[in-house]
Amino acid sequence: MKNYLQKAYCMHETVRIYAAITTDIVKHYQEIFNMWPTSAAALGRTLTIGAIMSSTYKSGEYLNIKIEGDGPIGKIIVEATDGLVRGFVTNPGVYLSYNNGHLDVKDAIGNGHLEVVKDLHMRAPFSSSVELVSGEIAEDFSYYFAKSEQIPSAVGLGVLFDTESKVKASGGFLIQVMPGATDEDITKLENKLKNIKPCSQMIDEGYTAIDIIKEITDGDYKLLEEKELNYFCNCSYDRFKRGIKSLGKMEIKDILNTDKKCEITCNFCNKKYIFNESDLIQIYQELDEKND
Repeated sequence: MKNYLQKAYCMHETVRIYAAITTDIVKHYQEIFNMWPTSAAALGRTLTIGAIMSSTYKSGEYLNIKIEGDGPIGKIIVEATDGLVRGFVTNPGVYLSYNNGHLDVKDAIGNGHLEVVKDLHMRAPFSSSVELVSGEIAEDFSYYFAKSEQIPSAVGLGVLFDTESKVKASGGFLIQVMPGATDEDITKLENKLKNIKPCSQMIDEGYTAIDIIKEITDGDYKLLEEKELNYFCNCSYDRFKRGIKSLGKMEIKDILNTDKKCEITCNFCNKKYIFNESDLIQIYQELDEKND
């Protein structure tokens, strides 16, 4: 199980911890989009928290995350369900760094907002939006949980790169404080988090998800669940065909009179779908038959 999550309780079951390894997921997206390090770090962090958050919901419930700032990366979009995750950034070719060599994700994202939409199979999806407080993503999600879900939380996210700017380690954790936690326990946890290594460094050093949980809790935890994480895409020829149909006959006729073909690239997996002249004529005729 290369990409996975472990869930545990600690501090007399008043604190919930999720720790995830997502290295191969983030590698996959860096490769298919040919992403530069700062873009890959921003997307990788968001993919990781998306995978973790989706694991806190019931099976079949769907999560959509949008981070939209005024920096050069543009939008970050992530969707997740049951530990499956996919995503993209508007501009995959961003490489900003500080003088110390650390990636400058904050300025690459800029000022803006974070929006979370959850489809919980209720009458309408739940939507919540908060301002970005730092652009470092982990801090922004800690703020989101406190502001929108009223759950005191700590989030750690990281992506580490090798000397050739390729992803070598990625993962993160989510810690949520539940009713019953004492001030002493919370203070102990806060002090521990101030001194632990970055999660991407721990993963690069060979830490497993359980090792990260042990590091945070000093070994005092109760393991609840292990879950596989992976990337996915549900795009298909038929799905994009329906999208072309929705353009209407006039728009399709215009394409036939000009380009004579239509090429669509999936934002999430970079797969190309080509509808040639005969495909477009068939779609046009199907709309004619529908209107008869």
